[in-house]
Amino acid sequence: MIPRVLTVAGSDSGGGAGVQADLKTMLALGVHGMSVLTAVTAQNSVGVQGAWELPVEAVRAQYRSVVDDIGVQAVKTGMLASAELVEAVAELISGTDAPAVVDPVGVSKHGDPLLAPSALDAVRTRLLPVATVATPNLDEVAQLTGVRVESEDDLRRAAAAVLEFGPRWVLIKGGHLAGDAVDLLTDGSEVHLLRAPRHDNRHTHGTGCTLASAIACGLARGRSVPEAVAAAKEYVTGAIAAGFALGAGIGPVDHGWALRRDAR
Repeated sequence: MIPRVLTVAGSDSGGGAGVQADLKTMLALGVHGMSVLTAVTAQNSVGVQGAWELPVEAVRAQYRSVVDDIGVQAVKTGMLASAELVEAVAELISGTDAPAVVDPVGVSKHGDPLLAPSALDAVRTRLLPVATVATPNLDEVAQLTGVRVESEDDLRRAAAAVLEFGPRWVLIKGGHLAGDAVDLLTDGSEVHLLRAPRHDNRHTHGTGCTLASAIACGLARGRSVPEAVAAAKEYVTGAIAAGFALGAGIGPVDHGWALRRDAR
């Protein structure tokens, strides 16, 4: 049976990030994608004009509907908006026998807040402890731990701070640093540095959602965490290189880049 991956995240009406990016990634990587909507955003290439979270009971009902009937081989979380939603989703994941990739989304690509400040403690104490892999970027590391990463040498310190909250693995995304795009993956024992050339392309909307979803796809296929993360890094690097202009602002990464390459 085709592997099944569930995204629990917000909708991006512009199609570049959120549930839309997750499902495109899952299609491109050959798994069956399913979704639980946590919030609806009015969003385009220049920013987020509005966001409305769904009731906890609606999120719980969507999750149970999918998991109890269809089943999942991996779960990925994105925008959860509020402490109540974070706590509900953490409880659902803890009762699901599948790896979970937690992307602790705090702000959009344009700097718009997507997580209430009051929800940060719930992310730390409820969501991160049930994560197989947590994938914070440098801004999210600072939000969650107070550690500010200013160079590649700071990545290990950031990872150690996040691991204290209980995820099995953490991937610190160093894309905001100068030079090569360097990420650090560790479980506190093994350490993997993943390095890729930085592409001169401003159209990078949806990068974090895409990477976390690609990791979930790899885990659903039975890959180890290091194998899944390495494959996801390769996929998202290609998607960034192929990112395209859309609207007046920052365009999305190209989720279908490999499909077009393989079709040639």
